[in-house]
Amino acid sequence: MNILNNLAQRYLAAFNQSHIIVQAPGRINIIGEHTDYNEGFVLPAAIDKYIYFALGNNSDPSKVEIYSPYFDETAQFNLHADTFEDIPSWAKYLQAVVMEMKSRGYEINGVNGVVNGDIPTGAGLSSSAALCAGFIFGIAHLNQLSISRLEMALIAQATEHRVGLNCGLMDPYASLHGKAAHAILLDCQSNESTYFPLDLQHYSLVLIDSQVKHELAADSGYNERRAACERVVTTIQQVHHQVNSLRDVDSQLLKAFQLQVSPIDYQRAKYVLDENQRVHQAIAALQQGRLATLGQLLYQSHYGMQYDYEITVPEIDLLVDLTKPYTEILGARMVGGGFGGCTINLIQKDQATTILDEIAQVYEAETALSPIVYHFNIGDGVKIV
Repeated sequence: MNILNNLAQRYLAAFNQSHIIVQAPGRINIIGEHTDYNEGFVLPAAIDKYIYFALGNNSDPSKVEIYSPYFDETAQFNLHADTFEDIPSWAKYLQAVVMEMKSRGYEINGVNGVVNGDIPTGAGLSSSAALCAGFIFGIAHLNQLSISRLEMALIAQATEHRVGLNCGLMDPYASLHGKAAHAILLDCQSNESTYFPLDLQHYSLVLIDSQVKHELAADSGYNERRAACERVVTTIQQVHHQVNSLRDVDSQLLKAFQLQVSPIDYQRAKYVLDENQRVHQAIAALQQGRLATLGQLLYQSHYGMQYDYEITVPEIDLLVDLTKPYTEILGARMVGGGFGGCTINLIQKDQATTILDEIAQVYEAETALSPIVYHFNIGDGVKIV
């Protein structure tokens, strides 16, 4: 039985009422990591791995009841509670959605739901952003609320902040705005975006899951990187009042303040400036069909995360290093917020299976972890199915 049929049957068994089904995709980010909360540029795309919701109206207008087959848990909370109740961690995202929507003045009623999906958790593919975006989209539909997709993305971002992850806008934006066969160039200062056809010729993007899991909201490493960037901005602002983020800083200006910030903070900020440039270089390479250049930019991005931003782990670095002897692989890097998850690999289509099997064998021999290879398509954003 496929996941949608199973979801519908579980909903009917639990609630026996009419419902909608919402499909919210995960995302990859081709390049532009940790630039979004610095008001920079990112190049994500939605993928055909999803969080699914079956949702209907609860007869109690103040009650939310959600069942997760994945965890085999039911979470219940009061729609009007302004602090987190004693519910599982995955459900805190859903309660935070309700809190955020109500704080913005949206009138919503009680909800019944079942949630499941096939986005691997802790893999850097934004399962939490899809969870939030899908729930917001479904609540808006049930309550006939007119909310733009950009506003939904901003609500989802604020939701993750409530849970404890000070993330940028990229993940929910990509989940809500995805377009089949296209990447999204998102300007995180203006929140404006442009679609670019993702023509990779005889190559494809493939994910390798390291099986090193992360939970960014529970780890200060992500938030500390953001804090480092903000400290640099605060220092520069004292002289240049027009600077609001690292987006407003160029390499010359950053260099002028090198001795006024800590070496680590300078290193973090320099990475962000370099990564922003790589996003623009990647767009040019895609438009001109220079895939070898795109591949080199992926490697450069990874080494920036490894040595300057220091958010990779040895297993992820190994997966990237194992690609280097293969001319059929043009580039690889870690994807996502860091500290585990997946690598994204630009690989020749007709050689992908053989080569990735070889890499997996070596990786498992050295780490005792069994990596999972994910092939995917670039898909559309959140929708009712």
